[in-house]
Amino acid sequence: MEGMPLTTLALVRHGQTDWNAQRRLQGSTDIPLNDVGRGQARDAVAVLSGYEWDVVVSSPLSRAAETAELIAAGLGLSVDRHVPELTERRFGPAEGLQAGPGLDALRIPGGFQGAETEEEAASRGLAALEALAEEFRGRRVLVVAHGTLLRVSLGRAVGRTLESIDNAVLNLAHHHAIDGWQLEYFNGEPVLATIPG
Repeated sequence: MEGMPLTTLALVRHGQTDWNAQRRLQGSTDIPLNDVGRGQARDAVAVLSGYEWDVVVSSPLSRAAETAELIAAGLGLSVDRHVPELTERRFGPAEGLQAGPGLDALRIPGGFQGAETEEEAASRGLAALEALAEEFRGRRVLVVAHGTLLRVSLGRAVGRTLESIDNAVLNLAHHHAIDGWQLEYFNGEPVLATIPG
């Protein structure tokens, strides 16, 4: 594998929104950051500044786009593009609901009535991440997206079930054209001792 470039991707969930704080299912509804979320985005710069980034991309939803803008500004960079395929998993009529009878009434095996399935979201998200890894082969890409989309996409990439992703913390993955994906940091904590180069 000598000479095969490794692509590094930081995968960051957006900062907090009011719906996050109220534990409402957000999905593809475009809910903005709140002030806590803006602070989380600014705080993320300290960890992310330990790396050099070649490109910054985000979901087009405003909570991710603003998080990306705040992080990029803190790093002296700009957001290069918004990638529609990085939008959060669509939960259909369940969006905006909190845990309770209303949400329970919409539950079906694997998700909610009228929602994008976990498999569909994972396929869409992983395809978007792999397209970025291919386009920016051997470079460092900072991606700001959404908790469920990143969790199911990364889970499929590394072949394991992952827990929920915290707001604005570092998840660091590496993509190799032959060896595939490896996860180095998840929710800010180290996962792998070594990453082959």
